[in-house]
Parts: sequence; structure tokens; C-alpha cells
Amino acid sequence: MKILVATEKPFASVTVNLMRELAESSGYEIAFLEKYRGTGELADALVDADALVVRSDPVTAQILDAARKLRIVVRAGSGYDNIDLNACTAHNVVVMNTPGQNANAVAELAFLMMLYKARSGFSGKTGTELRGKTLGLYGFGNVSRFMTLIANGFGMKVFAYDPYIDENIISNSGALPVKSQEEMFSKCQYVSLHIPANEQTRKLIGYNLLKLMPSKAVLVNTARKEIIDEEALLKIFEERPDFTYLSDVEPDCKNVFEEKYRGRFIFTEKKMGAQTEESNTNAGVAAIRQIIDFFKTGNDRFRVN
Repeated sequence: MKILVATEKPFASVTVNLMRELAESSGYEIAFLEKYRGTGELADALVDADALVVRSDPVTAQILDAARKLRIVVRAGSGYDNIDLNACTAHNVVVMNTPGQNANAVAELAFLMMLYKARSGFSGKTGTELRGKTLGLYGFGNVSRFMTLIANGFGMKVFAYDPYIDENIISNSGALPVKSQEEMFSKCQYVSLHIPANEQTRKLIGYNLLKLMPSKAVLVNTARKEIIDEEALLKIFEERPDFTYLSDVEPDCKNVFEEKYRGRFIFTEKKMGAQTEESNTNAGVAAIRQIIDFFKTGNDRFRVN
């Protein structure tokens, strides 16, 4: 059986070597398609593949039409909105992600942005400290649990809201559970978003929530741009000169921020949350392990379609 690893943004070489060693030692052929150009090149490479590993690469119905042998796609990472789940289901292709493998890297990036902004971008101007500040975590999955550990080390007071997680789990992890999103936004100077982009969450973070945040509010987004109501965000920025937005994904309205609000935002040029050697290795190796286990035992624990 053949595994194709198709990454427009390649894995680190050490990760590629580990993935290759794991696949080949288990009796699987593995091929790497890196820095490819367009869906046509990917479709051609998939003709004889039984399994596919991607990062942020789109997996569309057109791609699947060409992949006649394909049985499984694994997203090396947590988010999977780059994969057409309905099309995969229609083609009898199992889709999995690798939850938790990038979590620490994303948490560290969130704090990097928070610290950089708190210290005025190392410009020499007087900044602020994180100790004693309040941090709200919207969604309490793997990233938020690492965020809690780091925040407690800084001496921050951590609140968390997640209607799908038992409050005891949140409390035992070192955060204070709150009953509503409104309560969290009103309590916290820093709010960090850790929710997926789907029909329920698109534009969920809107004006009525943002206006609740206290003075010198900082919104941190290492999730997806689609969860932000950008029109509402711009309204808040117009009304409140104390408001800051730190994001690991450029918003569609980036040009407005650059024109009117310089010094009040940080946007990474490309999504950088998972861009560490460690998280690359964790996610890439986990993807290969899951494929091997799926073919050998039928284990589809992390199936998302």
C-alpha cells in the first residue's frame, strides 16, 4: 500500500525521515509531494495512493475524483476545514486529524504575541506585565490546557468557557470555569480563542461580546479567521482606542488595520501556530501511525467524517 504525503508547506527534513522510516519499517510505500503547484499536480500524484497526509492543503471533490484507490486522509494537525468532509464521505474515504500534536506550539505562539505586544514591540516604550492580568480561554481543548499551564506560571488569573467540557475538568486543569461567553468576555482583559470554524461558530465573535471586554482589551486568535465578525471588530476598533487584536491569521480586512490602526495589531504572514520542529514531528509521525493502525486494525479513533 502507498501513502502520499502532499504538503505545499513541507515538513522539516527530520520529520520526513522519521515518517519514511516508520512507514517503510511497517511495509508501506511512502512518497512525498512537496511545494507542488495546483490541484492538477496533486491529483496526478494521488492516482495510485491508498492514503493521503496533508497539512493545510485543500482536499476537494475534484481531488478525490482522481484518487480511485484512496481510503483515508489524515490532516497532520487539529483543524480540518481544508478538507471537504462531505465529498470524502461520498467517496468512502475516512478523514482523521491528529489532535493535540500541535497544542503546545500554538499555546507558546499565543503567549509570544501577548508578550511582544505587552512590551510595546520591544520599541523602548514602557510596557505592561502579564502577572496579575486576567486571561479568558474560549474553548478548553488541548491548546487551552497548555495555555493554562503557561498562564499560571506567569501569575495570571485564568477563566475558561466551554459548554462541551465538564467544569470539573476545567477546574482540575487550573482554570476557573464560567457559565457563559458573556461572563468570560466581561471578566478578562485577554481573551484567547480556541474554537473550530464551522456553521455554529462563523462570525461568533461579534460586537456584543467584544464590547464587554474591560479597558486595554486584547483579543488573541490562533484559531481561524472565520470565527471573527470582522465588521464588528472594526467597529470596536473605531470606538475603543484601547483595543488590540493579535492573530495568527490575517483577516480579510487587513488593509483597513494597516491604514488606520498601526501599532494595535499583530498578524502573522502565514499561519505559524504549528510551525515548530517538535509539532511538525509530532503531527507527521502521528499521521503515519494512525494510517498504519487503520489499515492493520480498522482503528478510526480520530475520525471526523
